[in-house]
Amino acid sequence: MPSLGRLHLITDTRPGRDPLTVVRAALTVARADLVVQVRVEDSATDREAYDLARRVLALCAPYGATCLVNDRLHVALAVGTAGGHVGADDLPVAAARRVLGPTGVLGATARAPETAIQAVAAGASYLGVGPCHATSTKSGLPDPIGPAGVRAVSGAVDVPVIAIGGVTAARVPALREAGAYGVAVVGAVSAAADPARATAELIEALTC
Repeated sequence: MPSLGRLHLITDTRPGRDPLTVVRAALTVARADLVVQVRVEDSATDREAYDLARRVLALCAPYGATCLVNDRLHVALAVGTAGGHVGADDLPVAAARRVLGPTGVLGATARAPETAIQAVAAGASYLGVGPCHATSTKSGLPDPIGPAGVRAVSGAVDVPVIAIGGVTAARVPALREAGAYGVAVVGAVSAAADPARATAELIEALTC
């Protein structure tokens, strides 16, 4: 498995957003410490997901950054990304591991120690844990678990824990202290007036 970056940037494909411009800006700062998770709206076609993932992978390659595809593992395989990420309503982790094979990066969503342990046993390479704080970038999420929830999960598994949900640079220290290896963001970078500067602030918080 490739070395996992500490900052995960999830593509923001909501109307009015320009995910490729945001990814370019973040890569110039974070370089190999960036993982770009290609996520598209549920209404997007597989062809649209494929085209975006292909372009993101091409941007990541010169920097040594990791590109993953959320939910649509067949797209990850078709494009040749490093792997993918599955949520609670996607393929079970064991099935996803069979799809990706033994060496692909496979992220799984967890918010409790029990489900985290099960996901790792089934083949997860890392865990996305949250939502840590309230967020408006994705609807239908459960209540935030806060740093205490991150601590409970990180203490139960030996794979990287990536905190997600309402993450800002100011909140990173508490999440790191709770055991998070890194963080995943959407709006903290995509909605920033200066995505490169926002990325730099997150990287600084992660590496202090």
